[in-house]
Parts: sequence; structure tokens; C-alpha cells
Amino acid sequence: MTSAAPMRVLLLGASGTIGKATAHALIGRGYQVVCLIRPQKETQLENVEPSSQKYLEGAEIRWCDASDPLQLRSDGFANDRFDAVVSCMASRTGTPKDAWLVDYQANLHALQIAKDTDVQHFVMLSAICVQKPLLAFQHAKLAFENALINSGLTYSIVRPTAFFKSLSGQLKRVKLGKPFLIFGDGKQTACKPISDDDLGDYIAGCLESSNRHNRILPIGGPGPAITPLEQGAYLFKLLGKTPRFKSVPLGLLGGIASVLGFLGKVIPALADKAELAKIGRYYASESMLVWDANAQRYDADLTPSHGTQTLFDAYDEWIKGEAIPERGDHAVF
Repeated sequence: MTSAAPMRVLLLGASGTIGKATAHALIGRGYQVVCLIRPQKETQLENVEPSSQKYLEGAEIRWCDASDPLQLRSDGFANDRFDAVVSCMASRTGTPKDAWLVDYQANLHALQIAKDTDVQHFVMLSAICVQKPLLAFQHAKLAFENALINSGLTYSIVRPTAFFKSLSGQLKRVKLGKPFLIFGDGKQTACKPISDDDLGDYIAGCLESSNRHNRILPIGGPGPAITPLEQGAYLFKLLGKTPRFKSVPLGLLGGIASVLGFLGKVIPALADKAELAKIGRYYASESMLVWDANAQRYDADLTPSHGTQTLFDAYDEWIKGEAIPERGDHAVF
């Protein structure tokens, strides 16, 4: 009697930090993983940045621009058989053009090809902030979520809370003796941030956990929800420094966004800057937790947890120099 062949998984967005962690988790579970990475001058795994190699080792690498539907079909899927597609693709900036091209259109192309090639399960990395959509990238993600739900495929839509890398930007400021920036009193928002590895593990688990099938899945990291004020206080304590906070008026971001939005109607180049200002204001004023529509509030108790590493654990490592957070385009400050 022979055992069943390993599940074959096509992973989109494998070069991002969440994508790499998801690849590592899938490979660790014994799946046959094919990772799509944008073409580069050198198309060999040994020429991928060193931080990626340990995560992608054991996977097949295919060099493909997933935003190009023809290339995605010919070089990505390549007439191959896959049991599942996992998409960790996300726009880098969140500006309207980028968001609709990647968060919606590129994923939609992948979904159509998946349907054409008899893929059974599609896992999408979304975001918890789509619960209250005010931004272009949120509307783009929601549009694809709806397309996926109505596709007829088994789906898992993962909506994570804040990422560690998004909350690491003030580490250098505090180490240099500068104050920790907060909006208002620093208690207006809270989150249950989840590490890359814990999120990658959760995403990979969607393929084998039937209770994660055909569901929208909000997910945070372990431990209680934490506010920006608590994040800053912990960093000062780790560094043995007297806490120093600088409050930034929330209205300042709103004013900047309004001015840029007005000017963007006349000067198109400023429209994207206006959207970035709106993104900054959103994250400064909204908690990354499950929204209870009935109670009209964010609820930490309704926000599921997964994994073992807390943000404060990561702060401990970063202060000791054991790891350097990759911020990329996800920085808040």
C-alpha cells in the first residue's frame, strides 16, 4: 500500500516576508511547493538574497511576474498540476493604481487560471483592516475576496492583524534617545500583532484544517492586545531609559491628507501622496482587531490568536542584536 502523493502548492508572493515564512511552513509540512519570484538578472536560487534562501530551500523556484496574466499562465502555472494556490501577494504602496493592479487584478488572474486548471483550494492573504474600508487597497482586497468567495473553489481568506515589521520603526529613534511618537494619548488604538513565522504557519495550516475552509479568518498573535503607549514603555524599559513620549495630533494627518487630496485633483503626482497620508491616518486611528458591528467597537476578545512569539519577544531579540526587522514598505513611522 503506497501513501498518497504530497499536495502540490503554487505560492504567489514568495519574495515578501510573509511569503517566505509561508513557503518555509509549507515545505516543513512536506508539501511540494513551487514559488513564484519576479524575474531578475540572475535566476538561480543561490543568487536570491541570503535572507530568502533558508526559507525557500526545498521549493522549486519559477521566475515570473505574477501581475502579467500571460506570463503567469505560461511561466507560473506552466500547464502544471496544483492542488492548491496560496497567494501572499500584496501591493507595495497601497496607492490606488498599485492596489487594483496587484491586490485585485493579479489575484483575479491567478484565480481564473486556478479554476481553468482544476485547482481545488485557494488561500488568500488579506488584511483585518478591510472590515472598515476607507482606502483604495482595502476596497481592492475586498473586491477579490468577493470574487474568491463566489468562485466555487474551496477558499480560506486570512485577515491578519498588525505585523511586527510595521511596529519596529521607532526602535532606532528610542535607541538614539529620541521620544516615542504616539497619536493622542497613545491609548486610542490597540493590536495583537503576529510574527511572520506564526502567520506563515497559520496560512500553511489552512490547507489541512477543514475548520479553516470556506471561511474568513481574522488572526492575531499570542498575548493581550497592546497599545502604542505600551509598546513605547516596553522599549524604554528594555533600554533602561526614562520614558519620553511625543504626542502628534491626529488632526494633523487628516489635514495633510485633505490638502494633498485637493491638490491631487490639479497635480496628479500628489494624489498618491494623499492616499499615503490617508493610510497613515487610518492606522493611527483604527485598532487592528476584530470589529464588533453590533457593539460598534473593536474587541480584543473576539480576535483569535495563533503562535508563540509576541511583539515584546521580538523587541527583546532586536535590542540584543539577534535579528533585524525588515520594514520594507510596511512601516508606520
